[in-house]
Amino acid sequence: MRRKAKRRTTDLVLTCVLAGITILFLIPIVFTICNSFMAASEITANYGVIFETGESGGKKFILETVNLKFIPDMVSFQQYITVLFKSPEYLLKFWNSVILVGPIVVFQLVVACLAAYGFTRYRGRLREIIFFVYIILMLMPYQVTLVPNFLVSQWLNLLDTNWAVWLPGIFSPYAVFLLTKYMRRIPAGILEAARIDGAGEWQIFKNVCMPLCKGAMGSVAILIFIDYWNMVEQPLILLSDPEKHPLSVFLSRINAGEIGLAFAVATIYMIPALLVFLYGEEYLVEGITYQGGIKA
Repeated sequence: MRRKAKRRTTDLVLTCVLAGITILFLIPIVFTICNSFMAASEITANYGVIFETGESGGKKFILETVNLKFIPDMVSFQQYITVLFKSPEYLLKFWNSVILVGPIVVFQLVVACLAAYGFTRYRGRLREIIFFVYIILMLMPYQVTLVPNFLVSQWLNLLDTNWAVWLPGIFSPYAVFLLTKYMRRIPAGILEAARIDGAGEWQIFKNVCMPLCKGAMGSVAILIFIDYWNMVEQPLILLSDPEKHPLSVFLSRINAGEIGLAFAVATIYMIPALLVFLYGEEYLVEGITYQGGIKA
């Protein structure tokens, strides 16, 4: 009885701690969404002058004038009307994000699946060396490889084009590493049975590996999308034309006179990531928990 009571107490405390952490993570999201429905006058009254220009020309943050508020006195859609209909610049940046991220997600998955199958099926010293190089590249933060990417893009005359962002993203080693580790958990007997039945390498890859790796590919696709949807450094360095910058870069440039628009744009910016996560949650869990083999 004491052991059960202790276990229940432990579970209750752990649940409360996790609930508290969840609330802390959700507060910024709820705050942004709720404030996006406030009128401009209410936002000004609650937050006053968030920034003021100093003597040197820089902007100084004034914390004392901020009155955080979650529930608006009157719901207003004026911010969204301005963003969606009166100011096409915001939607242009949104579609810039889609154009930059979409091809990276699709083609990085294609390259990663083919490379991971090669690393899984063919063993040898050369393969191990190449895979070790992949791991080293994956451990490096993107900021480390940003200068080489810039120099290569400059040499290939790709600067200020989407290819300067696409190519490093498509050939990123992150997805290759994850899918290789996943494919190695597939029992070798399944692949050999397919070979005995007369299947070629392409048939084994398409009809055996890909169906078994569907959950892993879904997980990788979600992680790739969220990672590149929030990218800032790549377009800032590789795309000097502000018209080609994604919404992630543009959000940081909304000035103090457009605080309400910043809330609305941030809410719109969160929608694709939330939809992708909610739609692919099952694949994400499956990709993490599945241990390989044939499921019943």
